[in-house]
Amino acid sequence: MSEKVLRYIYKNQSLYRMIEKIKLWPSRTGILHGVKTVENRGDTMMIITHCGESFSIWNSKKSRSARWMRNRWCKKPCAKCRIPEWKLKKYSQTVFSDKRR
Repeated sequence: MSEKVLRYIYKNQSLYRMIEKIKLWPSRTGILHGVKTVENRGDTMMIITHCGESFSIWNSKKSRSARWMRNRWCKKPCAKCRIPEWKLKKYSQTVFSDKRR
């Protein structure tokens, strides 16, 4: 029997906390990358993916990447990052709620 287990994450938290929990990064081309490390640098953060790419981005609640993560607009995983199927399934079942649980 397969049960649908929901995972709740607070919707209006900083992008750093969301990326650190989920360990996925949505690129502008619509591909999900697996995150190896996330380093908080105040207003910005440095992300290094499993495929070797690195990004320096703003830590914002309302950024493009935060919206794409909450709305799950990226569906295709990166072939180089080799994101496991269980992680994609867990991400697809995540609920971003307004209230803390």
